[in-house]
Amino acid sequence: MHPIEEAKLLMTRRHFFGLAGTGIGAAALATLAARDAQASEGLAGLPNFPPTAKRVIYLFQHGAPSQLDLFDYKPNLQTLRGTDLPDSVRQGQRLTGMTAYQTKFQTAPTVFKFAQCGQSGTWLSEILPHTSKVADRLCLIKGLQTDAINHDPAVTFLETGAQIAGRPSIGAWIAYGLGSESRDLPAFVVMVSQGVGNTQALAERQWARGFLPSRFQGVKFRSDADPVLYVSNPEGYDTTARRRFLDDLAKLNEITYRDYLDPEISSRVSQYEMAFRMQKSVPDLTDLSTEPPATFELYGSDSRKPGTYAANCILARRLAERGVRFIQLFHRGWDQHNNLPKEIAGECLQTDQASAALIQDLDQRGLLKDTLVVWGGECGRRVYSQGTLTESNYGRDHHPHCFTVWMAGGGVKGGMTRRNGRLQLQRGKRSYRRARPARHDSSLSGRQPHQAHIQVSESPFPADACRRQRHPADPGVRRENTYEYSSYGSLHCDGPRSPDLKCARIERPGCHWPIVDQDEPGTRYACCRL
Repeated sequence: MHPIEEAKLLMTRRHFFGLAGTGIGAAALATLAARDAQASEGLAGLPNFPPTAKRVIYLFQHGAPSQLDLFDYKPNLQTLRGTDLPDSVRQGQRLTGMTAYQTKFQTAPTVFKFAQCGQSGTWLSEILPHTSKVADRLCLIKGLQTDAINHDPAVTFLETGAQIAGRPSIGAWIAYGLGSESRDLPAFVVMVSQGVGNTQALAERQWARGFLPSRFQGVKFRSDADPVLYVSNPEGYDTTARRRFLDDLAKLNEITYRDYLDPEISSRVSQYEMAFRMQKSVPDLTDLSTEPPATFELYGSDSRKPGTYAANCILARRLAERGVRFIQLFHRGWDQHNNLPKEIAGECLQTDQASAALIQDLDQRGLLKDTLVVWGGECGRRVYSQGTLTESNYGRDHHPHCFTVWMAGGGVKGGMTRRNGRLQLQRGKRSYRRARPARHDSSLSGRQPHQAHIQVSESPFPADACRRQRHPADPGVRRENTYEYSSYGSLHCDGPRSPDLKCARIERPGCHWPIVDQDEPGTRYACCRL
């Protein structure tokens, strides 16, 4: 026998694994890396700078909550109660058909009391007792604007950056850019709850993927026995049969892909595989019986009822723990055109405790520092009464030019109140207005839009902060950094500027969001970072 062949036969197991260990280890590492890459499915190179937020929980209050009755403390309105709103204030603003033909626009101050909360002294309404306990964690952004005046286009605009349907939603963009940290759950999850007040239609296209591949579509979780439609096997069809069926289907799809090279075929196969893995992950996720009694006490009694806003907040925390990138809760019932005091108090009773509990729960588990929590609706409410004004009752129409949201966690500086928007921000004798309505931010999650091949001027992710500077064409004039603008409170522009930074008035991808200084026409604005 040849000496080499004889050596192979005489090799012991110990010698074999000693010699082959390096190769086996490399193969195992490659397998794990491939699994991680498959779980992420984001764009290569993203995040492209260290993010402060790894995930987002968007608590969308559908129907336009009244900022005047929740966040905007305006005590002087009491002296103007019942007076007709002058044309000089309205300035010909567009109104809805519900109030455009009113003969009077009587000023309607809130019936609720306000108080300063926390060490920051944030003004909050008495119908937000639990939110007031976490006031120092919140950054309130007031005076936001939108282009739309009615619910559906306003929600579509806020979700996609356009009033006309068809573009990807914000959650789909996040999933596209960053993927998911979880291999067994989608990157974008949606849950819907019903309030006690007047509701508007909520179309499923608000979490659609638009022109992106189908795997970036938001997955809606239901409160029924089957949380996700068609994930469970039909009766009499076991997991083994399902696995065999998917393997055969994948082979057929592979043949079809070779013929047509349609990327949607690959997306569909990946969705089939995700659904198969969700058969195990979803039941464990939605089983709240494993939560301790203290959790339900924190979120309130409604948290034990599936499908309520409080129960969905617990599920949002559990999804965040499992690596889901974008979790959006829609709570319907904030459309208070009449009987506002009674109905808005009812909505707060359903949402206030759970919203505050979510912040506290995330903080206790160490998740708040890298989880951005956003609370807000699609537009605001008018200062005048819709319909008859009485001592204890009034309604409010939509106000596209002034509404409030709050954010917490994810690098946002708490205890702050920021004002921006037309007629809302004043600094000395100068008035500032945004040239475009306020939209979404992506910098906290570590994604720069222009590097993700996204047209920023049509995207829901604007440049996040700007600062005043003199036009670069004026040599020798130093930049004036005395005024700082930031939609998000904690984002400051103290770092060095990029050498290729141009003025915001000059067309440059990712730099279409100037602020117009009406008193100094020669002043221009540049994006500090994208």
